[in-house]
Amino acid sequence: MHMPSGRGAVSFAIRLSRRLLPAGVGHAAWIILVSRGLRGFCDGFIAVLLPAYLLSLGFAQLDVGLVSTATLMGSAVATIAVGIVASRFPHRRMLTLAAILMAATGIGFASLSTLWPLLVVAFVGTLNPSSGDVSLFLPLEQARLAEAASGNARTALFARYSLVGAVSAALGSLAAGLPLWLAAHAGISLLAAMRAMFLVYAATGLAVCVLYTRLPRTRSHATAAPPPLGPSRHIVMRLALLFSVDAFAGGLVVNSLLSLWLMQRFGFSVSAAGQFFFCTGLLAAGSQLAAAPLSRKIGLLNTMVFTHIPASLCLIGAALAPSLPVTLTLLLMRSAMSQMDVPTRTAYVMAVVTPVERPTAASFTSVPRSLAAAIAPTLAGGLFSLGWLGAPLLACGALKIAYDLSLLAAFRHIKPDEGANP
Repeated sequence: MHMPSGRGAVSFAIRLSRRLLPAGVGHAAWIILVSRGLRGFCDGFIAVLLPAYLLSLGFAQLDVGLVSTATLMGSAVATIAVGIVASRFPHRRMLTLAAILMAATGIGFASLSTLWPLLVVAFVGTLNPSSGDVSLFLPLEQARLAEAASGNARTALFARYSLVGAVSAALGSLAAGLPLWLAAHAGISLLAAMRAMFLVYAATGLAVCVLYTRLPRTRSHATAAPPPLGPSRHIVMRLALLFSVDAFAGGLVVNSLLSLWLMQRFGFSVSAAGQFFFCTGLLAAGSQLAAAPLSRKIGLLNTMVFTHIPASLCLIGAALAPSLPVTLTLLLMRSAMSQMDVPTRTAYVMAVVTPVERPTAASFTSVPRSLAAAIAPTLAGGLFSLGWLGAPLLACGALKIAYDLSLLAAFRHIKPDEGANP
């Protein structure tokens, strides 16, 4: 089959993407989805390569945790900043600046070899050590997607956005094995090959920047600040506290640290870790798709709790498992269940507050999660450096089970407005 080139290829991509998008979606949506796919692909291989790269530079396990903490903390600060200034500037300008920052982040990690400069780049840059998108791109892209569709088309569009991110990250995990192949066949060192992958990350940032320049212009307009919490204040505060516990626990086993754990305990190669995270990424994507029909049958809260607890038990079992096959089986089972609470958590928050409180409730429950998750990787890296390899996994599983039981006890009598779910 002959594929068009040049402008023809762009036109072909636009026509194809529009067929894949729900009806009623604006022109900007395909650009956002393609950009999300490119970024997700890079996030997939970076999360696997990051610990191996830092160890190759001579850093300790604690340093891997510090870099992961810096990336997550910087993302949390950037998300807060974007929330403050996003209404004052055109989204296209802010997205192109974020893409340029992505390119600079890749160049910085490819060229620097000492800890403190890398920590600075990690904090101000766009690197993502986790399985989900935690960068400043997320609120900007979601805001632009919200303008590109309405009603049921908007819900379908956000579902495709999440699916594209999950599948592209899974595919990116496979690319983490490319440096080993280059070292074996191209006559270059493994460290140089890993540096080249960060240059690929930088080049992708430039490609994303070009895509963003094709976004239609929209008029920027100042918006009023979200109203303060009213009758749902107590509910939102309790949810924010519990969600922060869950996020802190999840920060103990972000993908970069789980990759480090597999390498340290079982001698996993980077390519083997990439293949494993490809499988977990696909399972996680499937679990998010299964969350909606399951929640319709058993409810949002029950879906959050009764899929999360078995996933946490699998993580604890993996930490204690005597062999690699048993460990991988348990981790794969965890991935098939652990992400079902992601869409249901957002839907639950929106369903237990009044409509006017939803923007504020979303902020109050998401920002503390980001800050709590940022603290944990340094602690996990310190535990690794002490030789307590299984401790972060055990702590994560125990904390998540405590979170789930506390969530069920605190909210089992609160009936959400199911009709308000997004």
